[in-house]
Order: sequence, then structure tokens, then C-alpha cells
Amino acid sequence: MTLEQLNEASADQAETEFLKCCGSARWASAMTAVRPFANNDALFAKADELWWSLSAEDWLEAFRAHPKIGEKKAASAAQSEQARAWSVQEQSGVADASSQTKDELERLNREYEDQFGFIFIVCASGKSSEAMLSILNNRIDNDRDTELRIAAEEQRKITRLRLEKWLNQ
Repeated sequence: MTLEQLNEASADQAETEFLKCCGSARWASAMTAVRPFANNDALFAKADELWWSLSAEDWLEAFRAHPKIGEKKAASAAQSEQARAWSVQEQSGVADASSQTKDELERLNREYEDQFGFIFIVCASGKSSEAMLSILNNRIDNDRDTELRIAAEEQRKITRLRLEKWLNQ
């Protein structure tokens, strides 16, 4: 879909497309409402602005639309085929990880989720499994408020990458 097609799409169709990029229904609805976008930069700027205007609950909803690092499917939210394919591509650094690294990622993912109440979110594109494990180890000692803001920034990066992929299809 081009930017022009997005601008002209029905509200339902636009929301469906935005939800492929970010699992927050409020964000997708707000993005739909502020169309048309003059250009890609305007789209990206509004995406960021609206993301940071959301509540923590909206952020958590977006996080639930992601599979855990090392998993292929989001556990508690519907995920489109496109979003699932993007997740697999983004997490490709885990595919060749040693069983020890995969086991450690799984263990720390559980610990992180138990501690913070949401899954570990990282913009995984281009990162090796060892890099993701290091990031997870560095973030697990944060307090919840700090970690929520860091995870929200990682989600913002993921959304931006997905919007770019979506526009370049």
C-alpha cells in the first residue's frame, strides 16, 4: 500500500493496516483519524507524537501483540500474518543461537515478565541473540517505571521500522 492509498483507504482498512505496525488499538485509531499525511516524514512524525501521547495501558496492549524473543507467535493477542512475518524477520538473530543462549533467553524472559508484568520488548532487527541477551541482562535490574519507558521507546522503534517496511512493500 502506498501513502496515497493509505490516505484514501476506508477507516476500517486504515486501522487494520496500522495495527500491523503497532498493536495499540488507540494508536491505530488515532493514526487513522489524522489522515491524510502529506509525505512519509509527516506519517513518521505523527506516529511518534501519537505514540508518546498514549497511556501505559495502550503501550502494554502494543507489547502484547509481540511474541517473546525466541518465540514465533504472540501469546495473548491476535497478530496478523504480516506482523507475524515481520516478528520472525526482526528476531532472525535468535534462529542460529546456541541452545544455551536460547535457554538463557527463555529463563530471563520469564524472570523479566514476572518482575515487570509485560514481556521484554527490544527492537531486535539486526541484533544477534547474544546482543539481545546482553540487553535483557542490562535491563532486568531497572525499576518498573524506567523499564516501561525503555520498552515504550523500543516499541516506537519497532513501529517506525514496520511503517517503513509497509511503505516499501
